[in-house]
Amino acid sequence: MRPTEKGNVSKPMTNESPDMSRRKVLIGGAILAAGMSLPRTAVAALSIQSKTQSHSAIKKGESMSHHLDSPIARQDVRLDITDLYVFRGQVGTAFVINVCHSLGKPAVPGYHPEGMYEFKVDLNGDAVEEVTYRLTFDARDANGKQRYSVRRIRGAEAVDPHAAGTVIAQGTTDETVTEPSGVQVWAGHAGDPFWIEPDVLHAVGHAFEDGTKVDLADWDPSKAKNLFAGQTVYAIVLELPDSELLAGAGDKKIGVWAVATLATDAGGWRSINRIGLPMIPPLFAQYNEDLGNRLNAGRPADDFANYGDALAKKMAAVVAAYGTAEDPNAYGEKIAHRLFPNMLPYTVGTEASLGFVEWNGRTLTDNAPNVMFSTAANTPIQLGIGKESVTSKPRKTFPYVPLAV
Repeated sequence: MRPTEKGNVSKPMTNESPDMSRRKVLIGGAILAAGMSLPRTAVAALSIQSKTQSHSAIKKGESMSHHLDSPIARQDVRLDITDLYVFRGQVGTAFVINVCHSLGKPAVPGYHPEGMYEFKVDLNGDAVEEVTYRLTFDARDANGKQRYSVRRIRGAEAVDPHAAGTVIAQGTTDETVTEPSGVQVWAGHAGDPFWIEPDVLHAVGHAFEDGTKVDLADWDPSKAKNLFAGQTVYAIVLELPDSELLAGAGDKKIGVWAVATLATDAGGWRSINRIGLPMIPPLFAQYNEDLGNRLNAGRPADDFANYGDALAKKMAAVVAAYGTAEDPNAYGEKIAHRLFPNMLPYTVGTEASLGFVEWNGRTLTDNAPNVMFSTAANTPIQLGIGKESVTSKPRKTFPYVPLAV
């Protein structure tokens, strides 16, 4: 096993916790995000601003952090979860996360051998996981392959990073694993199905930091472009039959989030990334690294108490600027309650859709930026591009993610 990177991650803003804990992007000399973070060396080279800055302090085109989830995750993109998807697959519910974005130019691609990647599922609406599906990877071999194991941890132990659980699948990257139970797993190099327009993203971050309308006065929609066109990620795809996922749970409504954690020298685990709903860091933490760090730590059950008031006020200020609600504060609070606990809601067995009518899982082609930006601002915010801007399209069959091209 190659030398570990334990100890190279700076201490997060929160204490270590068994609740483990998403997308920065490079545009010209700037870091933007759809969730990806860059390594420390890349950040230094790009002169990222490390403190909160107002619109008046940052000019378009300067180096800055945009969809900045967390400077901690930026130090190793293998642990930076860019997106979470949950949808109906061919035999059950498909869970997908993407990590290690090509824009981060990882020194060592793939999955961190000293990390854990987990899908966490709330089965009873208390915003605490009743089941965890944990993937751990060996170091890359001479051919760049990594062996992995998938463990299921149920009940009270689902919150425990040290719980052994039960091995339900084992495999090697870039190869499909199908177990007799119906569980399917795939991990490997894939195309990025996400899209974002950098000028719109930039303007949205300023609006929610400064409490203003989204300023797109200088933006030409006819020149809209997808910052992630042609980029790649390392995906983890886990498909679970309903009987395996629900295992006697009475309700088919679940809440899902994913976490990436890194082993510490003290024998514990440190939160690096946590993701449920899409686009929360791009909306609220592009210019607030402290908030980005804290959003990636902790657990969903504590989200509203920790962040609800602050995010409600940010949304209220933007809504007030637009004048689209009689009571902007009430609107902000109502949407904050939709955002927190930060879990992706899904009804098992149904077609997923993250749209304006409902948030029910998320497919690989849902327009998450349009939906989340417009909902938070209570006014239409369009990117000018859609799924047609993705270079490699999602597949109809398992493992669903686009081919890396």
